[in-house]
Amino acid sequence: MHDLIIRGASLIDGLGGAPKTADLAVKNGRIAEIGSVSGTATESIDAAGLSLMPGIIDVHTHYDAQLTWDPRCSPSPALGVTTVVIGNCGFGIAPNAPDTRDILIKNLSEVEGMSLTALRAGIEWRFDDFGGYLDMLAARGVVPNVAAFACHSSIRVAVLGDGASTRTATDAEVETMAAIVRDALDAGAIGLASSTFENHNGYGGLPMPSRLADESEFERLIDALGAAGRGLFMITAGARTTVDTLAGYARRSGRPMVYAALLHNSQVPERTRNVLSGCRRAQEADIPVYAQVSCQPLSMNFSLDAAYPLYGVDPWGSLPIDDPAALRTALADPGFRDRFRHSLTQPVGGRLFNGDWDRVEVAVCATHPDYEGQPIPTLAAQAGADTVDFFFDLALSEDLATVFNAKLLNVDEDAVGEILKHPDSLISLSDAGAHLTFLCDAGYGLHLLGHWVRERGDFEIGEAVRQITSRPAAVYGIRDRGVLTEGAWADMLLFDPETVGITAIERLHDLPANESRLVRHGLGVKGVWVNGALVHDGTDYRDHRRPPGQILTEFGA
Repeated sequence: MHDLIIRGASLIDGLGGAPKTADLAVKNGRIAEIGSVSGTATESIDAAGLSLMPGIIDVHTHYDAQLTWDPRCSPSPALGVTTVVIGNCGFGIAPNAPDTRDILIKNLSEVEGMSLTALRAGIEWRFDDFGGYLDMLAARGVVPNVAAFACHSSIRVAVLGDGASTRTATDAEVETMAAIVRDALDAGAIGLASSTFENHNGYGGLPMPSRLADESEFERLIDALGAAGRGLFMITAGARTTVDTLAGYARRSGRPMVYAALLHNSQVPERTRNVLSGCRRAQEADIPVYAQVSCQPLSMNFSLDAAYPLYGVDPWGSLPIDDPAALRTALADPGFRDRFRHSLTQPVGGRLFNGDWDRVEVAVCATHPDYEGQPIPTLAAQAGADTVDFFFDLALSEDLATVFNAKLLNVDEDAVGEILKHPDSLISLSDAGAHLTFLCDAGYGLHLLGHWVRERGDFEIGEAVRQITSRPAAVYGIRDRGVLTEGAWADMLLFDPETVGITAIERLHDLPANESRLVRHGLGVKGVWVNGALVHDGTDYRDHRRPPGQILTEFGA
């Protein structure tokens, strides 16, 4: 007697092979039988005409805070995701102490575009160290499976306090941080995450703490992974962190390295080629270095009082963003605007915005609704104004309430297709749980299946599924997931290949304190199972007395 039999689906095993029609049986949370399954089950599903694949493994999310109030990790399971990795970029909420908690969440609110009001209202601080955080999540229950990085910036705040974003650490402080990394690995961390990305600024415009770490600090923290013989290192890389830098860390520690975020910039196209070429050289020398890439264009909605896409453009980092009146004065200053223009004449590889104004549109404009949907240069030309001046003057005329949309990166799909097919790229970068007022890329897996497989034909479906299931599982050491094979955990997505995809963005007011977020919904999804339990039926979530997800704490070498 099986718990579940799915009959007659087109099975895509996650290993890259062609689909095959077969039945699949589940018992006690694992796949018990594949083929022509006889016998009975508590539930049987006729899946003729549908495709069954492993659940999507999303290795780049930021659900660290949201998980304390939302065990579903909405909207990811509704979009086919059955395993999430949190703590990316080194931004998290553990370890913490009562006097550092506000620092952590104020930084999160800024760097990851999260509502500070929602964070203050929603986070349950029933833990102080990394192990306690995982224990709390396990006790509450989670809908998808969850793996967590030890977070470099959070660790720095725990050790250096207010100095975390302003100075290098002493030798004694670095040793204390290394001990925290070791403890996190013992508690079940999947590895260590960090950032040196110039766009990663925290509250008050200060750099996120990990950006203040020197090379000695990085080496000694990564050495903790090497000494433990487990865990990988991921970093959102600024200009100082090259693939050669990561290859050196990998040689030193023997641990895999993941470079993020690699998105195609039409103004600096050689960057993606150079990073991937560096990964290939490293891999050919048996040095495991990978690059996280995205299959979606990066677009963001923003207003000038929270202009995340502009953070890396000098002199934006020096603006008084926590003082509304002073911010407006600064944006009106001709000297500021001249420096801003000059900065855009010098494109920077990792910067989100490099002056491609044709891809910046007015999204919401109360005083001039006819502007909505039109590019800034077009409107500036109609007004006989300089593009930069028009941009700032329009926002100031509406007290910075004007909402803009910027199509920032990954716009050239032919170039993006080459990146996606590179042997050392990892398709991910959903940022799910973060930038909730700017974007929602949590449905990247469904977009890959709908757009890149069905519409463009760049991938055979078997290979596309492998890229978002067994491949990330193998790189991250996630065992018995990402495949439809007998004995594997029954994390599964049932979908219609003729309609699979994602909807347009919708704004909901369902965060703590009624704060808003942007979400997408899945198209063609017929069922999502985690450890054999149906968590979403394609229309809505299913309730369980005990959520079926697991906190993952043991990983392959």
